[in-house]
Parts: sequence; structure tokens; C-alpha cells
Amino acid sequence: QVQLVESGGGLVQAGGSLRVSCAASGSILSISTMAWYRQAPGKQRELVASITSGGSTTYADAVKGRFTISRDNAKNTVTLQMDSLNPEDTAVYYCNADRIVSATGGSWWEYSDLWGQGTLVTVSS
Repeated sequence: QVQLVESGGGLVQAGGSLRVSCAASGSILSISTMAWYRQAPGKQRELVASITSGGSTTYADAVKGRFTISRDNAKNTVTLQMDSLNPEDTAVYYCNADRIVSATGGSWWEYSDLWGQGTLVTVSS
């Protein structure tokens, strides 16, 4: 069974920095695009940043220049470094993997649109 597990959320003052990480567990052969989404109270979930298996990145306009997404393909992890945080960044941050291929017992499995459980980031003013 493949899972995504986030870590690193917490409380930070405006102007501060925080890093959230996501690790994919299981016998993983490959992961395609990974991304971070966020959902603030009363708002829809929105894409924050994404990164392909080759390292190409995209960012939401609201976080460009402040957030950096990276991944370690050998460790099956994706990280979001968040700098110059402001209260509008307060949200639950979710890790997403577009497609994961896993192999166990001589068989392979494909998982699509996998989500982590989310980690809360709170920025105080």
C-alpha cells in the first residue's frame, strides 16, 4: 500500500519561514508530478506549487518568489520551503502525487491522484 505522509507544519510569525515535507511510503518504482495544495478555512483547495519527475516547477502567483518546491527522487520525497510567510498563507497544506507505480511480489500497481492527510500551517500577524 502506497501512502503520502506530510510533516513539518506548525505556527510561525509573519515574515518567518517554515518547511513542509512529504514522503511516499511503499515499494515505489516511480512517481510522476508531485505537488503541494492548500486549503484555507472557508476556501477551496488551490494549487501552490508542482514539480515534475524531471524537476520542472510551477508556482501559484501568490507564492512566486517566496516558496520553493523540490524533490528527492531517490528518497521519494517532496519539500516545500516557505519564506516571507504572511497570514494569508495560513491553511492546511496537502501533498499530491499524480501517478505512482509500485511493485510488490512480482506484480506492479499504479496509483493515481494520491493525497496526503494534510499538515496545518498557521502564520500569526
